[in-house]
Amino acid sequence: MASGTMGGLSEVYSSAKRILLRARDGIERLERFDSDPTDLSSSVKRDITEVQSLCSNMDGLWRSIPVKAQRDLWRRKSEQVGEEAEYLNQSLEKYMWRNQRKMLEAKERADLLGRGSGEGAHILQIFDEEAQGMNSVKNSKRMLEDSFQSGVAILSKYAEQRDRLKRAQRKALDVLNTVGLSNSVLRLIERRNRVDTWIKYAGMIATLVILYLFIRWTR
Repeated sequence: MASGTMGGLSEVYSSAKRILLRARDGIERLERFDSDPTDLSSSVKRDITEVQSLCSNMDGLWRSIPVKAQRDLWRRKSEQVGEEAEYLNQSLEKYMWRNQRKMLEAKERADLLGRGSGEGAHILQIFDEEAQGMNSVKNSKRMLEDSFQSGVAILSKYAEQRDRLKRAQRKALDVLNTVGLSNSVLRLIERRNRVDTWIKYAGMIATLVILYLFIRWTR
């Protein structure tokens, strides 16, 4: 029974990851305007909905695993799939909102240009080019902010996993102390924990500095 559950979980997980990759590629193509936005956005939405359905199936399967270690492992995998699907869904909704706004602005500009003539039309064209340049800067800023938010989420997940590892290490150290493990090995483990902590904070600081410099540069 347990082996059948594990096999079903692995199959559902592989399908979900494959569809997530396809959905992520579709959003990137939408951002590059490589395909028809209407058909592609609908396809991406269907993929995200299918992943969310598979994630619900995974939730039901991992709960029936009798071994706690395996059950916790598949619970984390299911949560990661759900978080990725939610992030892609939010990215798609942001794109669709921006695309609708751009279409409305383009229609309004076309109406203004249609009523204008001579010098007035030329001035509107200049304003339009400047607006496009500002939109390009805003898009670059938005992409960096999305990357920053993704990095923060990854670092938070890393911190959570590190706390779990620390608790496991403390239990392991208690066991090792009972069998007389040397102090030098214990100090080596503690030193590695400190190095991991510095690496985590250095990554967060570097991300914040890059975001600050980019915002200053775009202004």
